[in-house]
Amino acid sequence: MLRVRDLAKRLGDFSMRNVSFDVADGGYFVLLGASGVGKTVLLETIAGLMTPDHGTIHWDDTDLLRAPVQKRRMGLVYQDQALFPHKTVHENIAYGLHGRKRSRGAARERVATLADDVGVTDLLDRFPETLSGGEAQRVALARALATEPRCLLLDEPLSSLDIQARSAMRALLRRIHRNGHTTLHVTHDYEEAVSLATRVGVMENGTIVQIGAPNEVFHHPKSEFVARFIGIRNFFNGRLENRDCPTENRDCPKRATDRERDGTVPVCSDRERDGTVPVFKDGATPVFPLGRFVTDGLAFLIVTDARPGPGCVSLRSEDITVSRTRTDTSARNCFLGTVVDIVPARLGVEVAVDIGVEVAALVTAGSVERLGLRCGQKVWVSFKATAARFFEG
Repeated sequence: MLRVRDLAKRLGDFSMRNVSFDVADGGYFVLLGASGVGKTVLLETIAGLMTPDHGTIHWDDTDLLRAPVQKRRMGLVYQDQALFPHKTVHENIAYGLHGRKRSRGAARERVATLADDVGVTDLLDRFPETLSGGEAQRVALARALATEPRCLLLDEPLSSLDIQARSAMRALLRRIHRNGHTTLHVTHDYEEAVSLATRVGVMENGTIVQIGAPNEVFHHPKSEFVARFIGIRNFFNGRLENRDCPTENRDCPKRATDRERDGTVPVCSDRERDGTVPVFKDGATPVFPLGRFVTDGLAFLIVTDARPGPGCVSLRSEDITVSRTRTDTSARNCFLGTVVDIVPARLGVEVAVDIGVEVAALVTAGSVERLGLRCGQKVWVSFKATAARFFEG
Protein backbone atom coordinates (compact mmCIF):
# COMPACT_ATOMS: atom_id res chain seq x y z
CA MET A 1 0.00 0.00 0.00
CA LEU A 2 1.14 3.51 -0.86
CA ARG A 3 0.64 5.88 2.11
CA VAL A 4 1.13 9.64 1.78
CA ARG A 5 0.82 11.79 4.90
CA ASP A 6 0.87 15.59 5.33
CA LEU A 7 2.96 16.10 2.19
CA ALA A 8 3.97 19.72 1.50
CA LYS A 9 6.08 21.41 -1.18
CA ARG A 10 6.54 25.10 -2.01
CA LEU A 11 7.72 26.21 -5.46
CA GLY A 12 7.74 30.00 -5.82
CA ASP A 13 4.16 31.22 -5.45
CA PHE A 14 2.79 27.68 -5.59
CA SER A 15 2.39 25.48 -2.55
CA MET A 16 1.17 21.93 -2.12
CA ARG A 17 0.16 21.34 1.48
CA ASN A 18 -1.29 18.77 3.86
CA VAL A 19 -1.75 16.12 1.16
CA SER A 20 -2.71 12.75 2.67
CA PHE A 21 -4.17 9.65 1.02
CA ASP A 22 -3.73 5.89 0.60
CA VAL A 23 -3.63 3.74 -2.52
CA ALA A 24 -4.48 0.14 -1.63
CA ASP A 25 -2.60 -2.77 -3.18
CA GLY A 26 -4.21 -3.36 -6.57
CA GLY A 27 -6.27 -0.18 -6.22
CA TYR A 28 -6.85 2.49 -8.86
CA PHE A 29 -6.82 5.93 -7.23
CA VAL A 30 -7.69 8.90 -9.46
CA LEU A 31 -6.80 12.38 -8.21
CA LEU A 32 -8.85 15.12 -9.88
CA GLY A 33 -7.72 18.72 -10.10
CA ALA A 34 -7.47 21.70 -12.42
CA SER A 35 -4.19 22.72 -14.03
CA GLY A 36 -1.73 24.18 -11.53
CA VAL A 37 -3.08 22.58 -8.33
CA GLY A 38 0.01 20.39 -7.86
CA LYS A 39 -0.87 17.05 -9.43
CA THR A 40 2.40 16.64 -11.35
CA VAL A 41 4.45 17.94 -8.40
CA LEU A 42 2.82 15.27 -6.24
CA LEU A 43 3.68 12.47 -8.69
CA GLU A 44 7.28 13.66 -9.08
CA THR A 45 7.66 13.85 -5.30
CA ILE A 46 6.40 10.28 -4.90
CA ALA A 47 8.70 9.12 -7.72
CA GLY A 48 11.70 10.78 -6.06
CA LEU A 49 12.30 13.54 -8.60
CA MET A 50 11.47 16.20 -5.99
CA THR A 51 12.07 16.39 -2.26
CA PRO A 52 9.10 17.48 -0.12
CA ASP A 53 9.41 20.22 2.47
CA HIS A 54 7.35 18.19 4.90
CA GLY A 55 5.49 14.90 5.18
CA THR A 56 6.05 11.18 4.68
CA ILE A 57 5.68 8.66 1.84
CA HIS A 58 5.63 4.94 2.63
CA TRP A 59 5.17 1.76 0.65
CA ASP A 60 3.94 -0.63 3.32
CA ASP A 61 6.64 -0.22 6.01
CA THR A 62 9.32 1.17 3.67
CA ASP A 63 10.11 4.88 3.99
CA LEU A 64 10.38 5.96 0.34
CA LEU A 65 11.88 9.34 1.25
CA ARG A 66 15.00 7.46 2.36
CA ALA A 67 15.16 5.45 -0.87
CA PRO A 68 16.82 6.62 -4.11
CA VAL A 69 14.69 6.93 -7.24
CA GLN A 70 15.72 3.56 -8.69
CA LYS A 71 14.86 1.75 -5.46
CA ARG A 72 11.36 3.24 -5.13
CA ARG A 73 10.03 1.26 -8.11
CA MET A 74 7.51 3.87 -9.19
CA GLY A 75 6.57 3.80 -12.89
CA LEU A 76 5.98 7.42 -13.93
CA VAL A 77 4.23 8.09 -17.27
CA TYR A 78 4.06 11.76 -18.32
CA GLN A 79 1.32 13.40 -20.37
CA ASP A 80 3.77 14.03 -23.24
CA GLN A 81 5.18 10.46 -22.98
CA ALA A 82 8.84 11.66 -22.83
CA LEU A 83 10.01 8.94 -25.24
CA PHE A 84 13.62 9.01 -26.45
CA PRO A 85 13.36 10.37 -30.01
CA HIS A 86 16.60 8.69 -31.18
CA LYS A 87 15.53 5.23 -30.00
CA THR A 88 13.11 2.82 -31.63
CA VAL A 89 9.98 1.63 -29.88
CA HIS A 90 11.82 -1.59 -28.98
CA GLU A 91 14.73 0.37 -27.51
CA ASN A 92 12.41 2.71 -25.58
CA ILE A 93 10.64 -0.22 -23.93
CA ALA A 94 13.94 -2.02 -23.30
CA TYR A 95 15.27 1.07 -21.53
CA GLY A 96 13.00 0.20 -18.63
CA LEU A 97 14.99 -3.03 -18.18
CA HIS A 98 18.32 -1.24 -17.63
CA GLY A 99 19.97 -2.21 -14.38
CA ARG A 100 18.16 -5.54 -14.22
CA LYS A 101 20.10 -8.75 -14.57
CA ARG A 102 18.62 -10.30 -17.70
CA SER A 103 20.23 -12.05 -20.61
CA ARG A 104 19.85 -10.41 -24.00
CA GLY A 105 17.40 -13.11 -25.02
CA ALA A 106 15.34 -12.69 -21.84
CA ALA A 107 15.25 -8.93 -22.37
CA ARG A 108 14.00 -9.37 -25.95
CA GLU A 109 11.33 -11.77 -24.73
CA ARG A 110 10.22 -9.33 -22.01
CA VAL A 111 9.97 -6.47 -24.53
CA ALA A 112 7.95 -8.67 -26.89
CA THR A 113 5.56 -9.60 -24.07
CA LEU A 114 5.06 -5.99 -23.01
CA ALA A 115 4.59 -4.86 -26.60
CA ASP A 116 1.91 -7.50 -27.04
CA ASP A 117 0.25 -6.52 -23.76
CA VAL A 118 -0.17 -2.89 -24.83
CA GLY A 119 -0.77 -3.57 -28.53
CA VAL A 120 2.40 -2.16 -30.16
CA THR A 121 4.02 -5.34 -31.50
CA ASP A 122 3.82 -4.04 -35.08
CA LEU A 123 5.56 -0.78 -34.09
CA LEU A 124 8.77 -2.10 -32.50
CA ASP A 125 11.09 -0.91 -35.30
CA ARG A 126 9.56 2.56 -35.62
CA PHE A 127 10.74 5.83 -34.07
CA PRO A 128 8.58 8.03 -31.79
CA GLU A 129 8.14 10.80 -34.37
CA THR A 130 6.19 8.37 -36.59
CA LEU A 131 3.72 7.38 -33.86
CA SER A 132 0.25 8.73 -33.16
CA GLY A 133 -0.54 10.10 -29.72
CA GLY A 134 -2.28 6.89 -28.68
CA GLU A 135 0.58 4.72 -29.94
CA ALA A 136 3.19 6.84 -28.14
CA GLN A 137 1.20 6.63 -24.90
CA ARG A 138 1.09 2.83 -25.16
CA VAL A 139 4.86 2.71 -25.65
CA ALA A 140 5.42 4.96 -22.62
CA LEU A 141 3.15 2.70 -20.58
CA ALA A 142 5.06 -0.41 -21.70
CA ARG A 143 8.37 1.25 -20.76
CA ALA A 144 7.02 2.01 -17.27
CA LEU A 145 5.73 -1.55 -16.86
CA ALA A 146 9.15 -2.90 -17.86
CA THR A 147 10.54 -1.62 -14.58
CA GLU A 148 8.10 -3.92 -12.71
CA PRO A 149 6.82 -0.98 -10.64
CA ARG A 150 5.11 -1.26 -7.30
CA CYS A 151 2.82 1.53 -8.43
CA LEU A 152 2.09 3.18 -11.79
CA LEU A 153 2.04 7.00 -11.63
CA LEU A 154 0.02 8.35 -14.56
CA ASP A 155 0.13 12.09 -15.32
CA GLU A 156 -2.90 13.06 -17.46
CA PRO A 157 -2.40 9.98 -19.68
CA LEU A 158 -5.49 10.56 -21.84
CA SER A 159 -5.61 14.34 -22.18
CA SER A 160 -3.79 14.62 -25.53
CA LEU A 161 -5.63 11.74 -27.23
CA ASP A 162 -8.59 11.87 -29.61
CA ILE A 163 -11.90 10.28 -28.61
CA GLN A 164 -11.21 6.91 -30.25
CA ALA A 165 -7.68 6.63 -28.84
CA ARG A 166 -8.90 7.75 -25.41
CA SER A 167 -11.53 5.01 -25.34
CA ALA A 168 -8.97 2.37 -26.36
CA MET A 169 -6.48 3.60 -23.73
CA ARG A 170 -9.14 3.49 -21.00
CA ALA A 171 -9.82 -0.13 -21.93
CA LEU A 172 -6.08 -0.88 -21.74
CA LEU A 173 -5.75 0.79 -18.32
CA ARG A 174 -8.71 -1.21 -17.01
CA ARG A 175 -7.07 -4.42 -18.24
CA ILE A 176 -3.78 -3.49 -16.56
CA HIS A 177 -5.68 -2.78 -13.35
CA ARG A 178 -7.44 -6.16 -13.52
CA ASN A 179 -4.00 -7.76 -13.70
CA GLY A 180 -3.33 -6.40 -10.21
CA HIS A 181 -1.25 -3.27 -10.88
CA THR A 182 -1.58 -0.52 -8.26
CA THR A 183 -2.19 2.83 -9.97
CA LEU A 184 -2.20 6.52 -9.03
CA HIS A 185 -3.67 8.52 -11.92
CA VAL A 186 -4.00 12.32 -11.95
CA THR A 187 -6.31 14.16 -14.32
CA HIS A 188 -8.69 17.11 -14.72
CA ASP A 189 -11.37 14.94 -16.38
CA TYR A 190 -13.97 13.50 -13.99
CA GLU A 191 -15.23 11.10 -16.68
CA GLU A 192 -11.86 9.33 -16.52
CA ALA A 193 -12.37 8.86 -12.80
CA VAL A 194 -15.87 7.45 -13.29
CA SER A 195 -14.65 4.89 -15.82
CA LEU A 196 -11.41 3.84 -14.08
CA ALA A 197 -11.21 4.60 -10.37
CA THR A 198 -11.82 2.44 -7.33
CA ARG A 199 -11.32 5.60 -5.25
CA VAL A 200 -11.28 9.30 -6.12
CA GLY A 201 -9.72 12.41 -4.59
CA VAL A 202 -10.34 16.04 -5.54
CA MET A 203 -7.63 18.73 -5.22
CA GLU A 204 -8.22 22.44 -4.70
CA ASN A 205 -5.47 25.04 -4.23
CA GLY A 206 -2.74 22.49 -3.55
CA THR A 207 -4.60 20.28 -1.09
CA ILE A 208 -7.08 17.39 -1.21
CA VAL A 209 -10.60 18.45 -0.24
CA GLN A 210 -12.52 15.19 -0.67
CA ILE A 211 -11.72 11.48 -0.97
CA GLY A 212 -14.15 8.61 -1.45
CA ALA A 213 -15.60 6.01 -3.77
CA PRO A 214 -16.55 7.47 -7.18
CA ASN A 215 -20.30 7.30 -6.50
CA GLU A 216 -19.84 8.93 -3.10
CA VAL A 217 -17.87 11.88 -4.49
CA PHE A 218 -20.01 12.41 -7.58
CA HIS A 219 -23.38 12.06 -5.86
CA HIS A 220 -22.46 13.60 -2.50
CA PRO A 221 -19.91 16.38 -3.09
CA LYS A 222 -18.79 18.01 0.16
CA SER A 223 -18.40 21.53 -1.21
CA GLU A 224 -19.57 23.82 -3.97
CA PHE A 225 -16.08 23.62 -5.50
CA VAL A 226 -16.24 19.82 -5.76
CA ALA A 227 -19.76 19.95 -7.17
CA ARG A 228 -18.76 22.43 -9.87
CA PHE A 229 -15.56 20.55 -10.68
CA ILE A 230 -17.33 17.25 -11.30
CA GLY A 231 -19.65 18.91 -13.79
CA ILE A 232 -22.85 19.75 -11.91
CA ARG A 233 -24.63 22.47 -13.89
CA ASN A 234 -27.35 23.75 -11.59
CA PHE A 235 -26.37 26.07 -8.72
CA PHE A 236 -28.66 28.39 -6.81
CA ASN A 237 -27.55 30.95 -4.24
CA GLY A 238 -30.05 31.69 -1.52
CA ARG A 239 -30.98 30.92 2.05
CA LEU A 240 -32.05 27.85 4.01
CA GLU A 241 -34.98 29.22 6.00
CA ASN A 242 -35.88 26.37 8.31
CA ARG A 243 -35.64 22.67 9.03
CA ASP A 244 -39.09 22.36 10.59
CA CYS A 245 -40.23 19.50 8.38
CA PRO A 246 -38.61 16.16 9.17
CA THR A 247 -38.82 13.40 6.57
CA GLU A 248 -37.70 9.88 5.90
CA ASN A 249 -34.78 9.41 3.51
CA ARG A 250 -37.16 9.03 0.59
CA ASP A 251 -39.70 11.15 -1.32
CA CYS A 252 -43.40 10.32 -1.00
CA PRO A 253 -46.40 11.47 -3.08
CA LYS A 254 -48.21 14.34 -1.37
CA ARG A 255 -51.44 16.14 -2.14
CA ALA A 256 -51.06 19.62 -3.59
CA THR A 257 -52.72 22.90 -2.64
CA ASP A 258 -54.05 25.22 -5.36
CA ARG A 259 -50.84 27.28 -5.33
CA GLU A 260 -48.79 24.10 -5.54
CA ARG A 261 -50.83 22.91 -8.51
CA ASP A 262 -50.04 26.06 -10.48
CA GLY A 263 -46.33 25.53 -9.91
CA THR A 264 -45.60 28.60 -7.78
CA VAL A 265 -44.48 26.65 -4.70
CA PRO A 266 -43.16 23.12 -4.24
CA VAL A 267 -45.43 20.30 -3.12
CA CYS A 268 -45.55 19.92 0.68
CA SER A 269 -48.30 18.37 2.82
CA ASP A 270 -49.93 20.11 5.80
CA ARG A 271 -48.28 17.67 8.20
CA GLU A 272 -44.89 18.53 6.74
CA ARG A 273 -45.58 22.25 7.10
CA ASP A 274 -46.48 22.04 10.75
CA GLY A 275 -43.66 19.62 11.56
CA THR A 276 -45.90 16.82 12.85
CA VAL A 277 -44.46 14.10 10.62
CA PRO A 278 -42.71 11.60 12.94
CA VAL A 279 -38.92 11.86 12.97
CA PHE A 280 -38.17 8.35 14.23
CA LYS A 281 -39.17 5.16 12.47
CA ASP A 282 -38.33 1.72 13.95
CA GLY A 283 -34.61 2.52 14.08
CA ALA A 284 -34.02 1.01 10.64
CA THR A 285 -34.91 3.84 8.27
CA PRO A 286 -32.65 6.93 8.34
CA VAL A 287 -34.64 10.09 9.00
CA PHE A 288 -33.46 13.57 8.01
CA PRO A 289 -34.93 17.07 8.30
CA LEU A 290 -36.70 18.58 5.33
CA GLY A 291 -35.69 22.21 4.84
CA ARG A 292 -37.01 25.08 2.75
CA PHE A 293 -34.43 26.79 0.53
CA VAL A 294 -35.36 30.14 -1.01
CA THR A 295 -33.62 31.60 -4.07
CA ASP A 296 -34.85 34.62 -6.06
CA GLY A 297 -38.36 34.23 -4.67
CA LEU A 298 -38.56 30.53 -5.51
CA ALA A 299 -38.63 27.88 -2.78
CA PHE A 300 -37.25 24.32 -2.96
CA LEU A 301 -37.73 21.56 -0.43
CA ILE A 302 -34.41 19.88 0.30
CA VAL A 303 -33.19 17.18 2.65
CA THR A 304 -30.40 18.60 4.81
CA ASP A 305 -29.16 18.61 8.38
CA ALA A 306 -27.50 22.02 7.90
CA ARG A 307 -28.43 24.98 10.08
CA PRO A 308 -30.63 27.74 8.59
CA GLY A 309 -28.62 30.46 6.89
CA PRO A 310 -27.14 31.56 3.56
CA GLY A 311 -25.73 29.00 1.17
CA CYS A 312 -25.91 27.33 -2.21
CA VAL A 313 -27.90 24.39 -3.59
CA SER A 314 -26.56 22.14 -6.35
CA LEU A 315 -28.74 19.88 -8.46
CA ARG A 316 -27.54 17.33 -11.00
CA SER A 317 -29.09 17.70 -14.46
CA GLU A 318 -29.87 13.99 -14.63
CA ASP A 319 -31.92 14.23 -11.41
CA ILE A 320 -34.43 16.63 -13.00
CA THR A 321 -37.50 15.29 -14.81
CA VAL A 322 -39.27 17.18 -17.63
CA SER A 323 -42.86 16.40 -18.63
CA ARG A 324 -45.60 18.01 -20.73
CA THR A 325 -48.25 17.54 -18.05
CA ARG A 326 -48.15 17.33 -14.31
CA THR A 327 -48.00 13.69 -13.26
CA ASP A 328 -48.25 11.81 -9.97
CA THR A 329 -44.70 11.61 -8.74
CA SER A 330 -42.77 11.02 -5.54
CA ALA A 331 -40.77 14.21 -6.22
CA ARG A 332 -41.57 16.94 -3.68
CA ASN A 333 -40.51 19.81 -5.97
CA CYS A 334 -42.65 20.39 -9.05
CA PHE A 335 -42.72 23.64 -11.06
CA LEU A 336 -44.31 24.92 -14.23
CA GLY A 337 -41.79 26.58 -16.54
CA THR A 338 -40.85 27.56 -20.08
CA VAL A 339 -38.26 25.85 -22.27
CA VAL A 340 -35.60 28.44 -23.15
CA ASP A 341 -32.94 26.27 -24.82
CA ILE A 342 -32.35 22.73 -26.13
CA VAL A 343 -28.70 21.74 -26.61
CA PRO A 344 -27.17 18.36 -27.60
CA ALA A 345 -24.90 17.01 -24.84
CA ARG A 346 -22.45 14.12 -24.58
CA LEU A 347 -24.87 11.89 -22.68
CA GLY A 348 -28.15 13.09 -24.18
CA VAL A 349 -29.84 16.46 -24.63
CA GLU A 350 -29.74 19.35 -22.15
CA VAL A 351 -33.04 21.18 -21.82
CA ALA A 352 -32.94 24.58 -20.09
CA VAL A 353 -36.21 25.59 -18.42
CA ASP A 354 -37.09 28.92 -16.79
CA ILE A 355 -39.10 28.23 -13.62
CA GLY A 356 -38.30 31.62 -12.10
CA VAL A 357 -34.67 30.58 -12.15
CA GLU A 358 -33.12 28.65 -15.02
CA VAL A 359 -32.55 24.93 -14.50
CA ALA A 360 -30.84 22.50 -16.88
CA ALA A 361 -32.26 18.98 -17.20
CA LEU A 362 -30.49 16.12 -18.99
CA VAL A 363 -32.89 13.97 -21.02
CA THR A 364 -32.54 11.47 -23.85
CA ALA A 365 -32.90 12.45 -27.50
CA GLY A 366 -35.86 10.07 -27.62
CA SER A 367 -37.56 11.98 -24.81
CA VAL A 368 -37.16 15.28 -26.67
CA GLU A 369 -38.78 13.75 -29.74
CA ARG A 370 -41.52 11.91 -27.82
CA LEU A 371 -42.47 15.02 -25.82
CA GLY A 372 -42.15 17.28 -28.85
CA LEU A 373 -40.04 19.72 -26.84
CA ARG A 374 -39.30 23.12 -28.36
CA CYS A 375 -38.26 26.55 -27.13
CA GLY A 376 -41.13 28.60 -25.69
CA GLN A 377 -43.11 25.53 -24.67
CA LYS A 378 -44.65 25.17 -21.20
CA VAL A 379 -43.41 22.09 -19.34
CA TRP A 380 -43.36 20.69 -15.81
CA VAL A 381 -40.03 20.30 -14.05
CA SER A 382 -39.71 18.06 -11.01
CA PHE A 383 -36.96 16.79 -8.72
CA LYS A 384 -36.75 15.04 -5.37
CA ALA A 385 -35.80 16.78 -2.16
CA THR A 386 -33.04 14.19 -1.74
CA ALA A 387 -31.50 15.20 -5.10
CA ALA A 388 -30.56 18.71 -3.93
CA ARG A 389 -27.28 19.31 -2.06
CA PHE A 390 -26.96 22.31 0.27
CA PHE A 391 -23.60 23.98 0.96
CA GLU A 392 -23.38 26.49 3.79
CA GLY A 393 -21.85 29.94 3.40
